Amino acid sequence: MTNRISIGPDTGIGLRSAMGGVGDAGQCVDGKRDDSIVPEREARSQTDESILKSVALQTAILNSANFSSIATDAKGVIQIFNIGAERMLGYAAADVINIITPADISDPQELIVRGQALSLEAKSPIKPGFEALVFKASRGIEDIYPLTYIRKDGTRFPAIVSVTALRDAEETIIGYLLIGTDNTARKRVEEEQKQSDQSLRDQQFYTRSLIESNIDALITTDAYGIITDVNRQMEALTGSTRDELIGAPFKDCFTDPDRAEAGINRVLLEKSVTDYELTAWARDGKQTFVSFNATTFYDRTRTLKGVFASARDVTERKRFEAELKAARVAAESASQTKSAFLASMSHEIRTPMNAIMGIADLLAKTTLSQEQDEYVQIFRRSGQNLLNLINDILDLSKVEASQIELEHDAFSLNDHLKAVIELVTPRALEKGLTLSCEIAADVSNALVGDSARLEQVLFNLLGNAIKFTETGGVSLRVVRVPDGSVPPTLRFIVTDTGIGIECDKVAAVFERFTQADSSTTRRFGGSGLGLTISRQLVELMGGRISCVSVVGQGSVFTFTAPFEVLEVPAMPETTAVLAHPDTPPAALRQLRILMVEDSPDNRTIALAYLKDTPYRTDVAATGAIACEMFTTGEYDLVLMDRQMPVMDGLTATRAMRAWEKINGRRPTPIIALTASALKGDREICVAAGCTAYLSKPIKQEVLLRAISDYSAAELPSLQKRGVVNDSNSPPEEKLAQVEPQYLQTIAGRTFSRSRKHAEQLSLK
Repeated sequence: MTNRISIGPDTGIGLRSAMGGVGDAGQCVDGKRDDSIVPEREARSQTDESILKSVALQTAILNSANFSSIATDAKGVIQIFNIGAERMLGYAAADVINIITPADISDPQELIVRGQALSLEAKSPIKPGFEALVFKASRGIEDIYPLTYIRKDGTRFPAIVSVTALRDAEETIIGYLLIGTDNTARKRVEEEQKQSDQSLRDQQFYTRSLIESNIDALITTDAYGIITDVNRQMEALTGSTRDELIGAPFKDCFTDPDRAEAGINRVLLEKSVTDYELTAWARDGKQTFVSFNATTFYDRTRTLKGVFASARDVTERKRFEAELKAARVAAESASQTKSAFLASMSHEIRTPMNAIMGIADLLAKTTLSQEQDEYVQIFRRSGQNLLNLINDILDLSKVEASQIELEHDAFSLNDHLKAVIELVTPRALEKGLTLSCEIAADVSNALVGDSARLEQVLFNLLGNAIKFTETGGVSLRVVRVPDGSVPPTLRFIVTDTGIGIECDKVAAVFERFTQADSSTTRRFGGSGLGLTISRQLVELMGGRISCVSVVGQGSVFTFTAPFEVLEVPAMPETTAVLAHPDTPPAALRQLRILMVEDSPDNRTIALAYLKDTPYRTDVAATGAIACEMFTTGEYDLVLMDRQMPVMDGLTATRAMRAWEKINGRRPTPIIALTASALKGDREICVAAGCTAYLSKPIKQEVLLRAISDYSAAELPSLQKRGVVNDSNSPPEEKLAQVEPQYLQTIAGRTFSRSRKHAEQLSLK
C-alpha cells in the first residue's frame, strides 16, 4: 500500500510510504502460518501513525495563515506558496508557482542595497536579485532580515524573513525556504518609538537650549544640596566645567557656604525662595553678587527630586544701588546744606532787617518834615521790597525741596478774595486804576482747601497786573470749570490792560528770575520769582496756570485749582478789625516782661515798641543770664530770641520749663522771636516749650497783640479759651492750644483762618 501527500502540483517534493501486503496475526504466508509476522506488523503500524502525525503537522504549518511560507527550487523558482503567503501578498499559489522567484515580489531597491552590502562583505560581486536574498543561506549561514514585499495590488508591507537552504541526503541544495512574518505592527511600533524618541530628543534639545540660552546661571540639586546639572552661565560664574560641578555641594560655589546651605534648606522647607542674595566665587578669585531664586521639583509620582535654582548676576544693580544711595546721600546733604545756608542767611538778613524796618516804623511815628517823611517812606518801601524778596526765595526753596504741605481747611471764598483785593487796592488807587472782582453765580462760597496758598497766588498775579499797568484797570473773575469734575475745579482769571508780553516770551515769565524784557526789571523792579512760585503752587494744588498776552493791549493770566465744596450753609463773612499801629490794644495789664535778645539794635527797637505801654521790661543778653533772672524774678511773659551766644533761646526755654516743673510753677508764656522762617521752625520752637512763634522783622502792632493775647495765659482764662486744666499735661502743650490772635492779623485786617494758614501769610 502506498500513501502520498503532495503539496502543489508536480512539486516533486512530498512524503511517500510504500508497504507490502500485511495480514492478521498468525496469517499464513505462502500457505504457511508465520507467528513472527505479528510484532513486525505492530511496529509498522506505529511507524505509519508517526508518519501520519508528521504529515499532518507539516500540512498545518504549511497551511498556516499567520506567516508566509515560500519554497523554491535551487534556481529560486517558487514551488510552494502557502495560504499565509496568499493572504499577505494577494497572489494565489497558481499565480506564482513555477512562474516567478521571491525576488520578483520584493522591493528592488532593497535588493540593490543588500547586494551591495553583501558584495562588500564577501569581497565579490553579488547580484541584486534572488542571489542576494539567499546568499548567506546558500553558505549554510542562518539569515534573518527585514524585507519589504510588494503585494499584487502594488502596495507594500514590511516583513521579517528567515531564509533556509533545503538539502537532500547528499547535502546538495535542492531549494530554499523563505518564512516571512508581517512586520507592519512591529514596524509601526518601531516608527512610533522612533518618533517618540525623536520628540524626546527634540524636547531635550529644546529644553537644553532654553537652559543654555538663559541669562541666569541655572542649577539643579538633589534633596541633599548636591549639584545634578548646570548651564554654561553657571560654568562662567564659577570658572568650573559642568563635569566638575555635577556631584559637588551647591554651597561650595559661594563665599558664605553656611548661608548658601541655609538657602537650600529654606527652599526645601518653604518650597520656594525669592531674591535671596549670595556672593558666588570663581576659581580665579572673582566674586559676583547674585540674586538666588529657587523652587522644588518632583517626578510624576510627586516624589521630591531636588531644587531648581537660578542665580542672576546683580553686580551692576548693586553698584547702581550703591551709586544711587551715595547720590541720594549727597543730594540730601546738599539739600541740608542748602537749608542750613538759607536758614543762616534768613537769620543774618532778617536780623538787620528787623532793625531797619523797626527804626523806619518808629521814625514814621515821630514829627517829621515833609521831606523827611518822604525819605522815611522810601526807607520803609525799600525794606518791605527786600523782605518780599527774602520771602520769595524762601518760598521757592520750600517748593523745590517739597517742604510745602497744603492745608485742607474750610474757608470762605468771598472773605479771602476781599482780603486780597484790599491788600492790592492802595497801589491800584495810587496809579488811578480800576480794580474789580467778579464771582460767577454757580461758584460756592464755602470751600475746602488751602486758602493761604490761594491768596498768595492771587496776590502775586494781581500785584503783577497792577505793577505792569499804567492806565485802565485790573479785574479778577472766578468761574467754575464745566467739566463735571469732583471736586469741582475753579478757574481764576486775572485780566489787565498793561504793557503786554511778546508771544515768544510768554512761557519765559514763569521761569525763575526771569521777566519778559531785561528793561522791565529796571523800569518796574521785582525779582522775577512771583510767577515762578505761583506756577509751582498752582501745580502743587493740582491745577495749571497759563498766560495769553498782546503787546500794548494787556495780559490775561488764568489758573485752575480743584476745591471741595463744604456741604453746610454759606459761611458768614468776617468783619475786619482795624489795628492802628499807633494805638496799643485797649485795657493793657501791667506786666513784667523778660526780654532775651543779644542784638543791641533789636533790643533798642523792642524797648521802643514797648515804650508807651504799662509793661516793665528787663533785658538779658544771653540765654544763661535769662535763666538766672527767670529763676530769681517773677515774670508774666518772656520774649525769647532763638539764636544767641553762650546759650541759645531753645536751650534756655527748655531749662526754664524744667525749673517750672521741678518747683511746681505755673507755665509762663514764652514767645520765640526768631529770624528763621523755614519749614519746621515753629514746630521746633513749640517742641522746646515756647508758647508762640514770631518771625522777624516784627511789626509793633503784631508784637503788642501777641503780648496782649498771651499775657492772659492764667489758668482760669486759659480754660475759658479752650485749655483744659490738666496737671499732667506739659505746660507747653496747654499754651500751644491757644489760638494766637496776632497770627491772624495781616496788614491791619483780621480774618478767620487756621493757625498755619495765618503763619504762612504772616511771612509775606
